[in-house]
Amino acid sequence: MKKFVHVQVNMTLDQAYRECARIQEKHGKSYYFATRFFDREQRHAVNALYAFFRLPDEMVDRESLENATKSLEKWESDWMAVMAGATTTHPVLMAAKDVFDRYQIPTQYASDFLEVMKQDLSKTRYANYDELRGYMFGSAAVVGLMLTHIIGWDKSSSADAVRGPATALGEAMQLTNFLRDIGEDYRDRGRIYLPQDELAHFGLTDTDIANGIVTPTFVEMMKWQIARANALYEEANEGIKLLNSKGRFPVRLASDLYRFILDKIEQNHYDVFTKRASTSFVEKVKTIPLSMIYA
Repeated sequence: MKKFVHVQVNMTLDQAYRECARIQEKHGKSYYFATRFFDREQRHAVNALYAFFRLPDEMVDRESLENATKSLEKWESDWMAVMAGATTTHPVLMAAKDVFDRYQIPTQYASDFLEVMKQDLSKTRYANYDELRGYMFGSAAVVGLMLTHIIGWDKSSSADAVRGPATALGEAMQLTNFLRDIGEDYRDRGRIYLPQDELAHFGLTDTDIANGIVTPTFVEMMKWQIARANALYEEANEGIKLLNSKGRFPVRLASDLYRFILDKIEQNHYDVFTKRASTSFVEKVKTIPLSMIYA
């Protein structure tokens, strides 16, 4: 596995945050673009969280099963030690620890995430959407929940009020990833995140995913899944107005940029096997005005 960080013995917290930003810029194009519109303190915090999640995700996706298992165990052990007060020279752990402490983020969210990363090492199918939602909570919804601690919410709102929309945004983005990466997930990792009962409802099987042919039946299934994702984005966007004003725009921009990927899938005629739905820098810039209006 390619090294992501160069650990310095005397690394400062500022250097650690810069390393986290480098990781996000390299691997999360749309997310990084939106993150640039947070203020400096919030931007550093979001960069740190992204890097904290990205490294374990890369371990699971890029390493052999044996190596990934060992890497994840060490990452979790090191993280728990750092949160218990141990010192570290690892820039991502250093920055993440600062963020969790500064914004009083529940450590259970990190545990939930690492638990589903372990699940990815052995589980490659999901029987139904409820089962998939359990995975999406740990892999994505917790990210939205963490962001509510970083951004905060309007005084007229409450933590309970923002949790639902934050969870919906995490699910929407994760479902978008699943739809975009159907071909890659199966080809490279043998995974199918689409619920098995929903595939069956449309008369599809694992073999259809393996064959990678965009049939009329597959298109109908994709349209149905995209409609579900769009409904989640609508639910999430309604909750953005509950956040503190200075954090609303970058969250709305991130939501809109990810949602745009669904449009790209449609423009590619639902071919998620040979084409990757993505947005250009110009398209990202063009999204800014509308996101700003609706934030």
